[in-house]
Amino acid sequence: MIWNKFLYFYIIIFIVFKFTSTSAKPDLDKCDWDNHDGTTCLIIKKNTSNSSKFSLKSINKIVISKKEINDMNAVDLIDVLKIVPNLNITQSGPKGQQASLFMGGTGSNHTLVLINGIPINDQSTTQGLHDFGVDFIQTIQQIEVYPGSSAAHFGTNAIGGAINIILTGDFKDSFSLSGKNSSNYEISGNKTYILENSSVNFKIGSVKNESISVRGNSNDEKDKLKNNTVNINFEKYLNENIKFYSTNYLRQTIADYDNSSSNQYGYKGDNKMGSFQFGLKKSNIQMNNNYVIFYNNYNREYDEIGTLDTYESEAIGIKYNMDKTINDKISIGGGSEYIFNWGHFDNRGSYQASTKGNSNNFAIYGNIGWNILENSTISLFTRNDEHKQTGSNITYKFNFENVFENKKLGFSYMTGLRNPTLYELFGTDNYGYSGNKNLRAEKSSTLEVYTGLNFSKDFKLSIRGFKSNIKDNIEYINNQYQNDTDNVNLNQSGINSELDYKSNNTNIKIFSSFLSSKKKNGSNQLRRPKKSYGFNLNKNFNLSIIKDFNLNILYTHYGKHFDTHSVNFNNIEIDSIDTVDLKLSKKFNNFDFFLKVSNLFNKSYERPHGYNQENRLIKFGFKY
Repeated sequence: MIWNKFLYFYIIIFIVFKFTSTSAKPDLDKCDWDNHDGTTCLIIKKNTSNSSKFSLKSINKIVISKKEINDMNAVDLIDVLKIVPNLNITQSGPKGQQASLFMGGTGSNHTLVLINGIPINDQSTTQGLHDFGVDFIQTIQQIEVYPGSSAAHFGTNAIGGAINIILTGDFKDSFSLSGKNSSNYEISGNKTYILENSSVNFKIGSVKNESISVRGNSNDEKDKLKNNTVNINFEKYLNENIKFYSTNYLRQTIADYDNSSSNQYGYKGDNKMGSFQFGLKKSNIQMNNNYVIFYNNYNREYDEIGTLDTYESEAIGIKYNMDKTINDKISIGGGSEYIFNWGHFDNRGSYQASTKGNSNNFAIYGNIGWNILENSTISLFTRNDEHKQTGSNITYKFNFENVFENKKLGFSYMTGLRNPTLYELFGTDNYGYSGNKNLRAEKSSTLEVYTGLNFSKDFKLSIRGFKSNIKDNIEYINNQYQNDTDNVNLNQSGINSELDYKSNNTNIKIFSSFLSSKKKNGSNQLRRPKKSYGFNLNKNFNLSIIKDFNLNILYTHYGKHFDTHSVNFNNIEIDSIDTVDLKLSKKFNNFDFFLKVSNLFNKSYERPHGYNQENRLIKFGFKY
């Protein structure tokens, strides 16, 4: 009930500010998200944890801007992440269902998820993975993807990489509505109120979806989804160098799910999440200091025909980050982070499991960036995590990069770790499992080689090859999680490429990934296709009949891969699938009208096996 009260309270505040605010604002009628023309709506500074001016150049980061999100008319986080190479997603049904992400061939629990640089992975899950199926995009300002081990920047769980969700104020007020009918729609709103030295920003989003049955066929009941999201951002300048800020985020996703194709009714999940951050930032030309206090909460309930499974976890912490430019050759950075996690859950069905416990982690980190020559940079990052159970674990990253006239060459060597979850440490079940407090952290090492070619100002190609392995894997052996002792590692390798072209009226991004991900016995890991590729085209047309309009096409190829059969649990090979999403939009005064067709050619497929993916869906909408 308290979550519903929070949502209603924030919606009321949004409405009041929407219709009563008359404060002066900058002229944003012509502001442009891609910053090619007009006034810049919002600049999001590139502040990656444990980085500095010169070492920042060596960090592999893919930024998906608000403009790209709007051009695709993305509904959830999965829609956005489709355009990232070497990132594979499986979702157990349509929107709102549980979804796993495999980055660089690593496991679904090897990707760290953050909000504004603060980790938010749910500690009440058995393996600490993040459910990407419940996050919707309406209030999100930007997405940052960090492929490759990012432990030296963010800590545990980032063996495969990290995804950073940026929540921040948006000074261009807007309202959007799209849908097919009353059972399929998306609503979002943004309102900013500006005072003399401060601003408060309100964002709301609501999604309703009812398209197919998760496990049934076309004649079965359609599983429903309902999502509500609220984001409030506040900032106040105490003087020209010191800013206080806060970010508050609440999200609730309620979704039907099916136990099997013959057992579909009476199953529902209610997934609530809250994140609250309060910070103080002090900046000048040479140095930045940032202090953040944060609190995260998850509260999940799963109703299985009257049997309730409950999960709850909380995290509280504080983080300090600084970076300083020493001179025109050297920059340094560092900081510390403390986080305390506690949680519990109870499964009460035929499978009974529970856990209750806590852990804490204290980290100290630092980096240096050195322009040793005019076009050559060396960067070194290191971090030490002191965990309550696994003790001290040091991770590091070394990078060298050389820039020529129109190209760059570089390589990185980095290490990573994943600390055991609360369930792996303290959990129990009715099959004799008991937690293992003596578990060690999983460790990884990764070597990357990359190049970038600038054919012209607007035409760029990037290629990146990598090879990594994971040791001390935490495995389920003899009714207990244990670190393997056979000295045989999990191995991943691959090549990713991205070709970008931008002009006044055309943007196109072509991406591809070739991956090898092997188990210890040499067989392929499941749900990791050897090849995947696609393109995202955004083009503006100016025809004499209808004048100015915009076209966006997203094509993706998800290659052949191995999966587990949903009935007999044997390993099977799944064929590749090609999908196309299309969006047409037309601006008229302050309105942007659009038509979005998802799965244009109405492909029927399952990913993972036994779980239906959405058929063709046509939606109309507008943004004001």
